[in-house]
Amino acid sequence: MRPGCAWVLHVMSRPLTSLALAVALAVSACAPRYVVSEFAVADVHAPYVLASGDRLRIIVFGQDNLSNIYAVDGSGRISMPLIGAVEAQGRTTQQLERAIEGRLRAGFLREPKVSVEVDAYRPFFVLGEVTSSGQFPFVNGMTVQTAVAIAGGFTPRGQRDWAEVTRQIDGQLVTSAVPITFPVQPGDTIVIKERWF
Repeated sequence: MRPGCAWVLHVMSRPLTSLALAVALAVSACAPRYVVSEFAVADVHAPYVLASGDRLRIIVFGQDNLSNIYAVDGSGRISMPLIGAVEAQGRTTQQLERAIEGRLRAGFLREPKVSVEVDAYRPFFVLGEVTSSGQFPFVNGMTVQTAVAIAGGFTPRGQRDWAEVTRQIDGQLVTSAVPITFPVQPGDTIVIKERWF
């Protein structure tokens, strides 16, 4: 090969190398980023924390007029006869039981006994590259994959290996990329991204 040709090939290879590097970086940026450390495993097994959208079955033993299904409203409260609004958001069912008992004990009942159970969990949301995005009722044991199936499955362009999940943890919204086998919780927002290849 003549020296001039070698120099031309060397100069031409620089843009090709730069282009190849740019493509490699772009592809790696699209790869799954499982940041599940944000959603600690302990969080999955922690007691359920109530929030707006939950429906609660509350029984005040011996008081049929107080026992009913109550919805946690947009401000995070339930409204009961006699005692009015009670803060439910951020509490477990046991904590809410104690709060209601305390309010009833303050001038209404001598020794109230209250039971609180979740009658219906707040919905979860599926958005992005699914057939029917929207809001869906939560069922225990769901994963991202089953949530996508409920939303009609992936579109042809949907990323099938991972999803972005936004969840409220300690009062803060946290978004992480998770595998599709990741467990879903009530109130989660699942976003299926578009795949590039």
